[in-house]
Amino acid sequence: MYEIVRKELLADKIYLMDVVAPRVAASCLPGQFVIVKIDEEGERIPLTICDYDRERSIITIVFQTVGASTERMKDLKVGDGFQDFVGPLGQPSDLCIEKDLDEIKKKKIVFIAGGVGTAPVYPQVKWLHEHGVDATVIMGSRNKDLLFFEDKMKAVAGELHVTTDDGSYGFHGMGTDQLKALYAEGKTFDHCVAIGPMIMMKFVCLLTKELGIHTVVSMNPIMVDGTGMCGACRLIVGDQVKFACVDGPEFDGHLVDFDLAMKRQTQYKTEEGRAKLRLEEGDTHHGGCGNCN
Repeated sequence: MYEIVRKELLADKIYLMDVVAPRVAASCLPGQFVIVKIDEEGERIPLTICDYDRERSIITIVFQTVGASTERMKDLKVGDGFQDFVGPLGQPSDLCIEKDLDEIKKKKIVFIAGGVGTAPVYPQVKWLHEHGVDATVIMGSRNKDLLFFEDKMKAVAGELHVTTDDGSYGFHGMGTDQLKALYAEGKTFDHCVAIGPMIMMKFVCLLTKELGIHTVVSMNPIMVDGTGMCGACRLIVGDQVKFACVDGPEFDGHLVDFDLAMKRQTQYKTEEGRAKLRLEEGDTHHGGCGNCN
């Protein structure tokens, strides 16, 4: 059992948990994720690693209650635990590689976090700060009640801009509106990381393409096994088939086919839709196995 040693309500329906997971904590890096399972009956839930403490063997996860499994997760208490806590999965962020640090320090970096996307943005910004790189962060949500990590982000960001769609706190508008405002003030960036809902990342990429900013997105399609074999997280990136769980989760946002990715997520909600995907995608439906059993 992977024991929960801290639990906190961060915002409306958004929870934080610290979980004892020695093997994951020993080797994870920002950008990677875990797949958790409460018990034999539970679903496999992919969650980005929000923070880690190697000395205490602690992994921090943040999740929003959106379905039956996350509703069950929120009822877990300190002292309870997960049956499975698999990771680290996926590839680390390209910005968090020490051998490339000299080149990274030359970049003017902006992060745009939408909603729960704040959780996976935080460890990257924290890692950069610890290595002498201060990035600008635009952190947004629909309203003030859904904001979290403002103080934690302020402590590690070179510059923090908080936005709300309804204007209830901070800048009135979306992350793209704030980025436009910064450019109107004369600020420029050459590298952007956008993490949040798929539709939000799509519109960030449309804007950054106009502005000439290289943009990386963290894709969050449906995942099941975390090895690329189930085919659920299949994406088209630059006319190539990729699987978010093994090739990502981060990709060049200007190459991602967001419309197809969003359509695919909708199709996975029904058995008929899943069967149609298997038929359309053939041998590329799974991560190289070619089987659809």
